Amino acid sequence: MKKLLQLLLLIAIVIHFTLKDTFYISSLLFYATPLPLLVLGLLFMLLFIKASARKYYVILIVVLSIIWVKNSYLYTSKVETSNALEIVLWNAYRIQNFEEAFQENKTIPDVMVLIESDIDKFEKAKKAFPNYHFYFNDHAIGIFSKTPLKIYSSATKEHVTMVHFNTNEIDFYAVDVYANVKFFRKPMLKNILSRIKMDDKTIILGDFNTPYESLFFKNFKKKYKHAFTEKGNGFRETWFWNIPLLSLDHIWVSPDLEILKTEKIATWKSDHSMLKMYLKNDVEKK
Repeated sequence: MKKLLQLLLLIAIVIHFTLKDTFYISSLLFYATPLPLLVLGLLFMLLFIKASARKYYVILIVVLSIIWVKNSYLYTSKVETSNALEIVLWNAYRIQNFEEAFQENKTIPDVMVLIESDIDKFEKAKKAFPNYHFYFNDHAIGIFSKTPLKIYSSATKEHVTMVHFNTNEIDFYAVDVYANVKFFRKPMLKNILSRIKMDDKTIILGDFNTPYESLFFKNFKKKYKHAFTEKGNGFRETWFWNIPLLSLDHIWVSPDLEILKTEKIATWKSDHSMLKMYLKNDVEKK
């Protein structure tokens, strides 16, 4: 068992820094063994290896920990956000809806997108906030806006549900990528980009069920800014239960929009953390 675990850890480390999710088979191990888990695996191995080999494991643990923190931990200086547009994203764990989301966020934002929200609580939230605008589709994507919403489309293609809507003169694409591991992420993320027709004033946000380190975000990174990478604080990972294992939830922003700050809100009401982005208001720019 010790040798098998050593071999598995070695293969996982090699894949993490080389193949990543290039192939379907490599993607299964790549997604299942983020750097924090590899570090924990190596720490566990210290209990079983000879004392003479432990120093090499300790060195490897330190190196991997430094790489993880360097790549995942971000810091952004304080900035004024009182006039900003507040945009919130949350995977609501299929049991939460907007009232719970507002409580966790501690404010009512300008725009909020809930993935896997609770349809039974949706009508209750609409009645509780009659002066605002709501939308809910058949795949449990809920949308809230303080200003009028215009829904252009809502469809599921190639295991990706996407809602295209406009509010505050910005085009939004709310995305939910199926979590089932039997579906390869490459065609799913390619499908998302192929369905986005706007270049300017565009925000793509949702649960991509794909970590930021995936090779298949290459074209996203060329075309859009990643909100947390651009202006975040803390560890980028949004899953699992406040333990920073994988960054599955993302907000991508077109270059013409200015991100002021992005926060990650820890919560025990979902296995996903909440993301809050402050965007410079167009009115403020003029």
